[in-house]
Amino acid sequence: MIYLDNAATSYPKPECVYEAVLRCMREYGANPGRSGHRMAIEAGQTIYRCRKSLAELFNIPDPIDIVFTYNATDAINLAIKGFIHSGDHIISTSMEHNAVARPLAALSAQGVAVSFVPCSGDGTLNAPDIERYIRHNTRLIAMTHASNVTGTIMPINEVGEIAHKHGITFLVDAAQTAGTCDIDVCRMNIDMLAFPGHKGLLGPQGTGGLYIKKGVELQPLKQGGTGSNSESLIQPEFMPDKFESGTLNTPGIAGLAASVEYILDKGVDAIHRHETDLIKHMLQELRFLDGISIYGPSDSEGRVGIISLNIEGVTDGELSNLLDRDYGIATRAGLHCAPLAHKTIGTIDKGAVRFSVSYFNTRDDIDAAVSALKEIIYMKD
Repeated sequence: MIYLDNAATSYPKPECVYEAVLRCMREYGANPGRSGHRMAIEAGQTIYRCRKSLAELFNIPDPIDIVFTYNATDAINLAIKGFIHSGDHIISTSMEHNAVARPLAALSAQGVAVSFVPCSGDGTLNAPDIERYIRHNTRLIAMTHASNVTGTIMPINEVGEIAHKHGITFLVDAAQTAGTCDIDVCRMNIDMLAFPGHKGLLGPQGTGGLYIKKGVELQPLKQGGTGSNSESLIQPEFMPDKFESGTLNTPGIAGLAASVEYILDKGVDAIHRHETDLIKHMLQELRFLDGISIYGPSDSEGRVGIISLNIEGVTDGELSNLLDRDYGIATRAGLHCAPLAHKTIGTIDKGAVRFSVSYFNTRDDIDAAVSALKEIIYMKD
């Protein structure tokens, strides 16, 4: 299998991730922060080690400001629904994944005002357009760092400056950039950062987190046991216990700790450069093919490791199935849980086939994918 579906879940993982998960399960699979025996203590230490590594990766001043969640969607729901009040206004973009768009739609049905700033046909956003949508009651700007459909990298720095200038809280969905692009929450004026563990961070599924800047007040969406203030029926107000009710996914977080340490060792710049080189090579090769439509920026520097395309006369589902069945290449067809983005690029009625790379893909993988597309186009004709 040539795995080119890393925008959904990265595969394979670094060997250290598998080892960390198994070691946790076998040697200290106890509840962190609850009991006083050595297994529970080691579990708690592993959880904190992961917070520290994530804080280093994203330049977060205090690791305690990171809340563990099941995935980025879980984090985004906490960030949006825990922050917004009736009468508030939210600004987003037309390239959002449903992880952002659906919570906003749910709040809109409850009377919260939502504006989606239009992006161009290649998925790019003109940052100054954000400013034109600001109202007196705009409380949140919530947007993706990079599109999961086109790979388009959004101008987070510029939008962060706009949000900061107007005193508006800034939430970034880093589902497609955490671990593969430089993210500095201080320099980029990011107040909340939602990220999954299982994509670019190379960790296990069922892991993710939300960074909440000090001073940003959220209401928890759930209450329960935290191992702290157990004498009270009131949820603790301090971080991260305020948002971490119930037993954490300790084996998953142990794997995430190992994967983040792996990324810190390799360097985000090196990972990003490798993925960009692969995408640049694929774009160059695809330009010579007739009957193929490629979506997103023409410049590989303007996108993460994602290329979505269609072949004339072949549906997206047929193409993805052919690639899997006849060539052993894993891709993803359809709307990618991002109908707003597909409307923006003009593919809402037909979807697209997405190729997405990771640090573990090679140029040979890309050459095999291009060769397969050439054969499919030839057979179609």
